[in-house]
Amino acid sequence: MAGELKDNRGRGDAEWSWPSVHPEGRKFGLMGVAVSLIGFLLAGPWIGLPLLGVATFIFAFFRDPERVVPQGEKLIVSPADGLVSLISQVPPPVELQGDDVTGRGLGSDPVTRISIFMSVFDVHINRSPVSGTVRRIIYIPGRFMNADLDKASEENERQHVLVERADGTPVGFTQIAGLVARRIVPFVKPGDIVAAGQRIGLIRFGSRVDVYLPAGTDAKVLLGQRVIAGETILAESGKQALIEGVSL
Repeated sequence: MAGELKDNRGRGDAEWSWPSVHPEGRKFGLMGVAVSLIGFLLAGPWIGLPLLGVATFIFAFFRDPERVVPQGEKLIVSPADGLVSLISQVPPPVELQGDDVTGRGLGSDPVTRISIFMSVFDVHINRSPVSGTVRRIIYIPGRFMNADLDKASEENERQHVLVERADGTPVGFTQIAGLVARRIVPFVKPGDIVAAGQRIGLIRFGSRVDVYLPAGTDAKVLLGQRVIAGETILAESGKQALIEGVSL
């Protein structure tokens, strides 16, 4: 009937379901199953069962659950599942600063950066924090130090993404590889139009995502808070409000 509320998949009733496995991970999971079967045949359950456990972990690592995205033109949602490990005032990366033929950059003045650390147990599908047009995707090779360290944003392998909202406001974020991560996989390219919460890529096996908020915008999350990609509101553009809290 008119005005009937639907869930995030267009159904009339909300219900729990097993998350799907992203195609990027299916081949690795199937390889793990094949190796475990060989282990069962050659060495028995003492080897086969642990290898099957590894295969199960690989499938779980690449899980791709559905998300319900908050609605609001000014909202900036989390691009990653994980722990808010850093909130600081820093200049944006040089690659995202200046204006060019693709459009406006973030400028060189310090802005609020929210760093989200993803452990190997978190969902690793990354999502766009805002709706708009992808203006830049810049990949930079680098080291693979602990992604939880502040200097990882400047020294590790990383990929910068700049999305321009319909009102012309650019929002930038950076996917950073970590100790175990060895590949950043993009799902979008410059010129693509994305919705807030849309899948834009993944980082394999532990990593971090930095979000650079627009000037004059404060974080709505706290250090130590766990956030959910596509669902947790990190900030609201133009809103500056100090919040206090304790992460227990």
